[in-house]
Amino acid sequence: MKLGLTPKFSARLLAVTASLLMITTAHAAPEAQFQPAFEQFLQASKGNESAIEKSAEAFTVLLKSEPTNPVLMAYAGAATSMKANTTWLPWKKMSYAEDGLAMLDKALAMLTPAHDAVLQNKLPAVLEVRFVAASTFLAVPGFMNRGARGAKLLNEVLSSPLLAASPLQFRGDVWLAGASLAAKEKRPDDARKYLNQVIQSSAPQAEAARVQLKALAS
Repeated sequence: MKLGLTPKFSARLLAVTASLLMITTAHAAPEAQFQPAFEQFLQASKGNESAIEKSAEAFTVLLKSEPTNPVLMAYAGAATSMKANTTWLPWKKMSYAEDGLAMLDKALAMLTPAHDAVLQNKLPAVLEVRFVAASTFLAVPGFMNRGARGAKLLNEVLSSPLLAASPLQFRGDVWLAGASLAAKEKRPDDARKYLNQVIQSSAPQAEAARVQLKALAS
């Protein structure tokens, strides 16, 4: 029996298909613009205060062009949270931290199954957003009550089947973060497991992993 599609149903099907294609293929920021902002973010993560402001500004500008990109939203939120470290004024510290965390919450809420696809940094968007959020949540003061959620997000990244095919640099960062969390939670066996994964994979962070492994043994 031949099934026919009404014009109305066909139009709806085409619209849904088009929207799915847009979700999976559109909204990536151009690498020429993304990478400088990302490099600033890496410097900011190492405590470079001038890079914090530059990173937050760069990702905010990119986000205005691509407001549905959860990766840009996550980095903008993380960088905004870091701005709390650039001021001594308590009310400004709280304002930056809360604004940044709200952006991270929004980035996480934006994730759909379509974001299992690569978006920026040759990474599945879901992994990048969750890892950026986890790293930030675990770094903010305990009274902000984000630690448990940060640990949950990090464990989701560590257990994701998408991690195995991700760039080695990213896997190394995730395993080191997993080791740090495990050590903090008094799970030395898990910490050693993650550190050994870094070393055995010859990740760029291998030397740092060896140092941490020796510290665990002492």
